[in-house]
Amino acid sequence: MTLDAERALYDRVAVETAAVVIRRYSTSFGMATALLGKNIRPHVKNLYALVRVADEVVDGVAASAGLDQPAVLAALDALEAETVHALGTGYSANLVVHAFALSAREHGIGTDLTEPFFASMRADCLRSEHSAESFERYIFGSAEVVGLMCLRVFLSESPADTAERERLTAGARRLGAAFQKVNFLRDIAADEEGLGRAYFPGVDIDHLTEDTKAHLVADIREDLAASAAVLPGLPRSSRRAVALAQALFTELTDRIEATPAARLSHTRVRVPDPVKARLAAGVLLGRLPR
Repeated sequence: MTLDAERALYDRVAVETAAVVIRRYSTSFGMATALLGKNIRPHVKNLYALVRVADEVVDGVAASAGLDQPAVLAALDALEAETVHALGTGYSANLVVHAFALSAREHGIGTDLTEPFFASMRADCLRSEHSAESFERYIFGSAEVVGLMCLRVFLSESPADTAERERLTAGARRLGAAFQKVNFLRDIAADEEGLGRAYFPGVDIDHLTEDTKAHLVADIREDLAASAAVLPGLPRSSRRAVALAQALFTELTDRIEATPAARLSHTRVRVPDPVKARLAAGVLLGRLPR
């Protein structure tokens, strides 16, 4: 086997590894990515795999293996260092990092986006509560930059002019923020009781009121509305996938709103599989979330 053939095989194995990560960790995201154009689908999976692995480092897998907090931080630092090295060289012995670097280098994704992402992951180890300012920084690094990474992939086949790119960039950030806030609200009990984290500034989970829940839901709906407004401007190869993701999280927001605040402290709201299938069918028929 020639060196070029060996490299091509390694690249394929790395991409296949990233696909396993998304398939095993997220049914909703996996369902949405299935609607992406075939040329961009592997790239989005490559990006997601690294995000998921980093998230698992700080969300308990490393700790369950016996690592204390300094060791968890060291593992996260090592993962970031390996990512930066791979962005520069195009190679990593870590298959997930290698797959990420393949897509990142092709689509102009650099440390301008990975640095704030890892900073937010590091905050999960160092901060148990957030101020309004730190919450905003955390949302940007943990979620909005992921949307921006995906957008760079989406626009690779259909470049946009400066004005349209700015609109789509704002929409990608708002959708990423909405996803993260929905997850925080759905997992509010598990985050505080299991991980010792309180993400929403000034919100007391033990005394979560309907008014507070309504305020949080209203903020999420503003983000979803802003992102839905730019959906028609996305390239055809990504529009349906993003529409389905938007529809799934809108449905989840509806169900959270319908759940009494007192129940959110011990109930994890989810969207049943038949409802997911119905939403997917609607998107396939051309219905976009409003």
